[in-house]
Amino acid sequence: MMNKYLSIESLTTCFKKQEEKLSDLIALLISYQLIDARVFELPQIKKGEEHEQITEIMVNPQQGNEALNAGLRFYQKLFIHHNNPNISSKAASRLPGALCFAVNHQQHKEAMEAINEVNQLKIALENIVTKESGISKEQRFEFVHEHLRGLITLNAYRTITPLLNPDSINFGWANKNIINKVTKQQVLERLEKSYNAGRAVPPYSSEQWAALVALEITDIKKLPDDVILKIKRPVKVQPITRVWYSEIQKQVQYACPVPVITFYTEDSEIKPKIGTLSNYNANAIKHKHKPKAKPLELVIPRLHLYKEI
Repeated sequence: MMNKYLSIESLTTCFKKQEEKLSDLIALLISYQLIDARVFELPQIKKGEEHEQITEIMVNPQQGNEALNAGLRFYQKLFIHHNNPNISSKAASRLPGALCFAVNHQQHKEAMEAINEVNQLKIALENIVTKESGISKEQRFEFVHEHLRGLITLNAYRTITPLLNPDSINFGWANKNIINKVTKQQVLERLEKSYNAGRAVPPYSSEQWAALVALEITDIKKLPDDVILKIKRPVKVQPITRVWYSEIQKQVQYACPVPVITFYTEDSEIKPKIGTLSNYNANAIKHKHKPKAKPLELVIPRLHLYKEI
């Protein structure tokens, strides 16, 4: 494991390289022939509204050069100061869409090399922060912001998805729960780690927090050893793209927090068909197939921890 001081150096170096390579990629894309570009601007979340339940999202579609410029700007939107001051820097900002370029094979090769370099640096940055630094999850924010003040880490980690000659690109919304099975032992380890950290978690003092966690530990210890525990976290609705390749008769689905970059090579006869992203309305969703879930009882609300009944 790297120590913290080496990590600081590699963090800033890796980030500077990402900025440089992003600039190179954007300069390259601007020189290519644009066939079509669509992005779907989503409302920004105001400070203090990060945890509110989202039931509808109004989409503002853009097309052509306006969409291209918005998309390219968004790849470089890595700092809080790139945001309006009333806008939350905690909530993830997203710009789904697709930028489509006509390229020859050499141009495609160059663009793929540039995208891969940017993506590798994004993965490396996340790795430095979450693994190599050896820093606990709770201290990551301070570690990053001390050295890259105002960095929106999620935007710096998000990779760019390149596509080649798809027949159609459509957009939609996904909102599923993330469900992970955990053992009684794993939960106890997590709670004990939190108890021993001696941190104050606002609005509680460190003593009050330790007392609350101690109660949670007691509750978990009372459960039978073979209890089936699940962490069921609701995931905020997010935009996705569904990409169809008729040659292989295959649809591929991607999360779409940033525009996908789509290349059409000169030997392909395909004319891109780009769909639209409709407004999201939680009450209008129809589930095609909803499997019957086992009944659950909430055990620790702040951890979204449930037990099977």
